[in-house]
Amino acid sequence: MSMQALVLNHYNGPLEPTTLPRPTPGPGQVLVRIAASGLNPLDTKIRAGAAAHARHPLPLVLGIDMAGTVEAVGAGVTAFHPGDEVYGMTGGVGGLQGSLAQYAAVDANLLARKPSNLSMREAAALPLAFITAYAGIVDRAHLQTGQTVLVQGGAGGVGHIAVQLARALGATVFATASEKDLDLVGELGATPIDYRAQPVEAYVAAHTQGEGFELVVDTVGGPTLDASFTAVKHFGHVVSALGWGTHALAPLSFREATYSGVFTLYPLLTGKLRAHHGEIMSEATRLVESGLLRPVVDPRRFTLAQAEQAYELVTAGTARAKVVVEIA
Repeated sequence: MSMQALVLNHYNGPLEPTTLPRPTPGPGQVLVRIAASGLNPLDTKIRAGAAAHARHPLPLVLGIDMAGTVEAVGAGVTAFHPGDEVYGMTGGVGGLQGSLAQYAAVDANLLARKPSNLSMREAAALPLAFITAYAGIVDRAHLQTGQTVLVQGGAGGVGHIAVQLARALGATVFATASEKDLDLVGELGATPIDYRAQPVEAYVAAHTQGEGFELVVDTVGGPTLDASFTAVKHFGHVVSALGWGTHALAPLSFREATYSGVFTLYPLLTGKLRAHHGEIMSEATRLVESGLLRPVVDPRRFTLAQAEQAYELVTAGTARAKVVVEIA
């Protein structure tokens, strides 16, 4: 049995259509017939050879997020059965086959049942974004009802999910965005802040009487993380998935605030704590089916044969929230 996949044979090279053997699910694994592959900026960095931390050796199949249907299960798997619609963050790093393919054998612990009110395309847009947002807001910051939250980059792939998650948990949410995305941020339930029109000190003064936000969720990194250290309230918390640069901690220290980093790839790379990712995705399903969460997917549609165009769109940074490739 064989399948079609897109294979990257050298960094910055083409995604080459390739016939590969169809995987067989091992113990604890599920064979998924993939319907859609969600794209993340990290996927484009891996393709460019600029994400050494992802440890994805050549030749490789990209695609971290996926949604599809269970085709078969390996020994010991009881939570899923053939025909189940599932989704998760399942590969594309650490030598694990990604989702730009017709099939993948994946660890059952990484999966959850797909929300019944989402299409496969919409579901594939959620996993990395939701896991990253949840790990920061719930696992690290332990957000409480009534707290004030600032999401830096509230219209992005992770940011627009973080806004909705914080709202669902009862927070008062503010979010920075560029002028073209202010309406989207408002529609998601946050007070929009045009970060280009106002320096951090100005919007902290305008929205918190100069006190700062109890939780700042940084999805941008670099200078935006520095601004987050200035925007946080005394004894508040800053969480970031992009805290890899060199930063001055004085603004954070003067506020006696705390900082947490999120490294979403850890379970995929190490094999540890994978069941928690499945639990997080089950919570995503609950929120979606309750009407509290919905991914925003760029309206442009791409097939596996058009994946190059999808990657170009994400690399250019002109996509609206999430881009998804549909697998025929």
